[in-house]
Amino acid sequence: MSKKYRGSIGISLVSDWYEPFSNARHDRDAVQRALDDFIFGWFVDPLTNGDYPHSMQSLVGDRLPKFTKEQSKLVNGSFDFLGLNFYTANYAADSDHSKADNKSYLTDLQTNTTSMNSNIWSHDSLFLIYLIVLVGVSGEFSDGFYGIEAASDWLYVYPRGIRDILLYTKKKYNNPLIFITENGIDEFNDATLPLKEALADNYRIDFYYQHFQYLHRAIKECVNVKGYFAWSLLDNFEWIENSKIAQEQLKKNGVSIGSTLAAIPQ
Repeated sequence: MSKKYRGSIGISLVSDWYEPFSNARHDRDAVQRALDDFIFGWFVDPLTNGDYPHSMQSLVGDRLPKFTKEQSKLVNGSFDFLGLNFYTANYAADSDHSKADNKSYLTDLQTNTTSMNSNIWSHDSLFLIYLIVLVGVSGEFSDGFYGIEAASDWLYVYPRGIRDILLYTKKKYNNPLIFITENGIDEFNDATLPLKEALADNYRIDFYYQHFQYLHRAIKECVNVKGYFAWSLLDNFEWIENSKIAQEQLKKNGVSIGSTLAAIPQ
């Protein structure tokens, strides 16, 4: 591909890292479904072997589109690099949704994860009770798996996860060329901070330092990582809530805002 067009083509995928909610086999299998079959592997498997993951084919059944031989041949190996967007890690627990009336991606997954936010509670109230016991009121798991919470309620800092998912990709997908295309953190707006202290940005510096340490370890373990892009100076201004925050900041600084700056969903 690169020889013909004198360039490289790849795909950028987002995936969290997952740890089993318990050491039980069914929760370890849930990690496999969440990471390998229904999230990351959903896209990477066709690119590396020409078809969807086996468990996805089994659990989704006839509702999953089938690759023709021509399509499988076309997509298999059709990339020069993988882009990975990594932010956080989550627990995964087995949950049987096979008898659900309305089958969907979430029921096919047969897994509850802490990344589903409010959706998770409607699936399995017992899992919610367990989480309350583990997490308490602080939002941090008692076993130290999760780190500090970011401004986004789904983002808990877990630097080791970037190494874990890179090593997993190396082993599972024959060590492809990888670029980290997004990795970063958001933070709560603290208007009381003096400008000098806010600009020091120690919170974000520590985030990157910790992730770079684990990224460096992965590279030393022969993961083929060739680039890293920090997230992000301006990306959040695309989002509805952050657009509102930006408008509030402009108003505080005496900037007149017209109707043209209204937040518009993507």
